[in-house]
Amino acid sequence: MNLSEVKVGEEYIVKDIEAEDEELKSFLFSLGCYSGEPITVISHIKGGCVVSIKDARYNIDTDLAKAISI
Repeated sequence: MNLSEVKVGEEYIVKDIEAEDEELKSFLFSLGCYSGEPITVISHIKGGCVVSIKDARYNIDTDLAKAISI
């Protein structure tokens, strides 16, 4: 299951980042989004979602959300 399919308000653990693009993986890593880290979807919005990672909130697009496997 990926991040775009989860329920709002529930905490999940990131299993893997499924992307061929190393730049994308590096960007998510810089946000603190990597295997073993908790992540919570705050809300689903048009074109993406708002997530909470390590006490910070980020707006990520649908492609990024689909790359985050939980």
